[in-house]
Amino acid sequence: MEQQALQRGSPPKLQINRLRMHDISGAFADGWRDFRTYPAFGVFFGAIYAFGGIFIAVMLTSYQLPWMIIPVAIGFPLIGPFVAVGLYEISRRHQQGEKIGWKTVLTEVFRQRERQLSWMAFVVLFIFWIWIYQIRLLMALFLGFRIPATLDAFARVVLTTPEGLLFLAIGTIVGTVLAAILFSATVISMPLLLDHDVDFVTAMLTSMRTVIENPVPMLTFGLVVAGLAIAALVPLFLGLLVVLPVAGHATWHLYRRAITAT
Repeated sequence: MEQQALQRGSPPKLQINRLRMHDISGAFADGWRDFRTYPAFGVFFGAIYAFGGIFIAVMLTSYQLPWMIIPVAIGFPLIGPFVAVGLYEISRRHQQGEKIGWKTVLTEVFRQRERQLSWMAFVVLFIFWIWIYQIRLLMALFLGFRIPATLDAFARVVLTTPEGLLFLAIGTIVGTVLAAILFSATVISMPLLLDHDVDFVTAMLTSMRTVIENPVPMLTFGLVVAGLAIAALVPLFLGLLVVLPVAGHATWHLYRRAITAT
């Protein structure tokens, strides 16, 4: 769905549109098209995310915390919407026929630290840290303080003992709730804050209302993105070089279908 471009700087009136499943497939098709049109940008932003994951995994191993790699890898996609801001800007410029260059895109990304998007970054990172600390709390409750020192040993304890299976079940439930909250709060708010001058609370509420009013399409989109992101972690995070940019561009196009600003 095309909407008339508005001049950024004036608060818009936001209307939430009814989404259908073809909007989800259309958003991914448009996201793939944008990635193919501007692959260098996509790989660049995907590399930031991928090599950030590799760095975290290496640091956890060097500090003898390999058992944290799995929780961090699962929770890592939670910060994806923040990393994808540059991809939203590329899709926005492409839709509006504006010039796309490294200087213009990166300048706009860095300019976001002075806008409401910086508050959303705080929200994203805060929930990510909640995810990490709730994992450590559940480990202490169910596994005690005798946490295995290696990743293989940790996996065996989690998958073969009653305490480990209970930890896995409750951790999955808590993680799903946190992921659903963060997805609902950010899926529309991030591109909206880039596109228009609205406050971050309004953006989050608009995003949540969009999910509530379109539960099946929006949750389908979230599940597809989460599934692709987790699968992309398997080859040493390198699958994110493609998955992150396609998902980022697709999120922008989903936002344009979901919200009409006047």
